[in-house]
Amino acid sequence: MAKKSHQAINIISIISALGVAIATAALICILSVFNGFQDMVAGLLTNFDPQLKIEAAQGKFIDCMAPELQELKNDDEIDVVTFTIEDNALISTNNRQLMVTVKGVDDTFTQQVDFDKIRLGDGEFMLQADVLNYGIMGEGLMRNLGIDETWPDPINVYAPRRGQHIDLNDPIESFSAETLFSPDVAFCVRQARYDASYILTSLEFAQELFEQKNRATAVELRLKPNADIDNVQARLRNSFGNKYTVRNRYEQQEDTFRIMQLEKMLSYVFLTFILVVACFNIIGSLSMLILEKRDDMKTLFNLGATDRQIFRIFMCEGSLISIAGAVLGLIIGISLCLLQQEFGLIRFGNAEGMYIIDTYPVSVHLWDIVLTFFTVAIVGLVSVWYPVRHFTRKMVQKV
Repeated sequence: MAKKSHQAINIISIISALGVAIATAALICILSVFNGFQDMVAGLLTNFDPQLKIEAAQGKFIDCMAPELQELKNDDEIDVVTFTIEDNALISTNNRQLMVTVKGVDDTFTQQVDFDKIRLGDGEFMLQADVLNYGIMGEGLMRNLGIDETWPDPINVYAPRRGQHIDLNDPIESFSAETLFSPDVAFCVRQARYDASYILTSLEFAQELFEQKNRATAVELRLKPNADIDNVQARLRNSFGNKYTVRNRYEQQEDTFRIMQLEKMLSYVFLTFILVVACFNIIGSLSMLILEKRDDMKTLFNLGATDRQIFRIFMCEGSLISIAGAVLGLIIGISLCLLQQEFGLIRFGNAEGMYIIDTYPVSVHLWDIVLTFFTVAIVGLVSVWYPVRHFTRKMVQKV
């Protein structure tokens, strides 16, 4: 009977370790998937967002001719300096009207952004030619207008005149109106923020449209290959003081990454609760082990063992089960992630090209492995501490 009882306890202990292992593997896999999505989004940002972006700390516009901004062109660590102006406007074409973001850029924009990676259509990147002004629209914006990149008709652009209120009797006079044409090319960065609302044009056109001569809303910087972005950012912030803000790519998309970090944290918390439930199996196996070892406890107590020493024996047993489950879970979780990276076992769907990527992205980070291991170890210790203490005290008193 004792042998059968011992086997039952061993089976329950193995099941407990497997439960912890499954929860640990799930934790590793979920955190790695969030890392994969974050890395994917960061990769998409490189197609449109500058490495560093300088904007006014107060107000919206900056002076393009400011000495401290012109001096950026002589900086040894800065390769390209692009002045840009962004503001909202109304466009009208194909009997449709939409609010858009007009982004005017200077001639260095193609050095700032590898346009071939986001190009749609067979036309050339062209913003001005003789007396014509061109506008390059995002793929989603064209779809909303019901046109394509070869649209031959003019695109009317309207922006409120500076410092004027709209005259309801003659509202058109309260707007600055200009005309753009399509150069038979568009862009697609696969982000709705840009594709569905942005239209690229020349800096001079945007300055005239928004009545902001020699002014811009931002200076976009591309650094030289050997430059350290964090060091350059810190140096510029110290140089500019409180006059300008200097943001890197992650800070430019701060809301997106903050949401992703929040989702990752919430997933970690929920899976930790599941891990706590899995640790209840350890409590059950330890409780049965304590009951079975009553005679051994009596012997140890007669030999001079204290309550604390007996308590430590069973705590060690619980720790071994949780740590064994953690190690096994880490091996399973990391193996699954590596298999997903290599073979793309889990896909979004059967249709190729329907999504930006066809398989779930994963990226295993060392910090997540360390965090998961210590989480399992701590949760295992905390969850069994009180039950083991309670049962050992009760059994010792009976002895």
